[in-house]
Amino acid sequence: MSESTNRAPLDAELGQLSAQLLAMGGLAESQLSQALYAITRASGETASQVLELERRVNAGEVAIERELWALVARQQPNSRDLRLLIAVSKMVRDIERIGDEASRVARAAHRLLGHGLVGPLREPLKAIASTGQMALRELRQALDAFARQDVELALAVLRSDELLDAGFDQLLRSLVQMMGDDPRTISSGIDLIFAAKALERVGDHAKNLAEQVIYCVKGTDVRHTPLGGVEALVN
Repeated sequence: MSESTNRAPLDAELGQLSAQLLAMGGLAESQLSQALYAITRASGETASQVLELERRVNAGEVAIERELWALVARQQPNSRDLRLLIAVSKMVRDIERIGDEASRVARAAHRLLGHGLVGPLREPLKAIASTGQMALRELRQALDAFARQDVELALAVLRSDELLDAGFDQLLRSLVQMMGDDPRTISSGIDLIFAAKALERVGDHAKNLAEQVIYCVKGTDVRHTPLGGVEALVN
C-alpha cells in the first residue's frame, strides 16, 4: 500500500478539523460584525443576537478540542501534521476569545442604549466603527491565511495590527479629552473605551492566528518577535 493511501484517512481528518476551525472563525467573524452594527446603530436586538452567537462559538471550541485530541490518539501524525494540530489547538482559543470580545462590544451597546447618546459621542462612534472594521479585516485575513496556508497574507495581518494599535491609542486619547470637556459623556465614554479596547484585543488575537499560520507553514515560532524580525525569519 502506498504512503499516499496510508495517509488518506489522516489527511481527511486533518481537512475536517481545519474546516471546523474555519467554520468557528466564521461564527466569530459574524459575531464581531453584528457587534459593530449594534454599537454604531444603537441596535439592542442585534446586540442580543451577538450574545446568542457566543454560545455557538464556545461550543465550537469544545468540539474542536475534543476532536483534535481524539485524532492524535487514533492516528500517527508526523512532524508537519503535529505543527498543524498544535497551531489549531492555539488558534481555537484565540477565536473563542474573539467571540468574547465581540460580546463585550455588544454589552457596551446595551449600556449605551440605557445612557442615551449626546451630541459629542457621535464622532467617537465613527472612530469605533473604523477601528472595528480594521479588526474585522484582520480577522478575515488571518482566517484566509490559514485556509490558504499563505505566509504573505499572515504577514499582512501583522503589519495591519500595528496600524490598528495606533488607531486605538488615538481613539483613547480623544475619548478621554471628550469626557474631560463634557461631563455628560462620562458614562457613555467609559462604555466606548471598553468597546474600543475589546476591538484592539480582537486585533491582537487575529495577530496570534496569523503567527500560528506562519508556524504551520514554516515551522518557525514567531511569537514575541518584532515585525522586522518575523519578516527576516520567513523570507
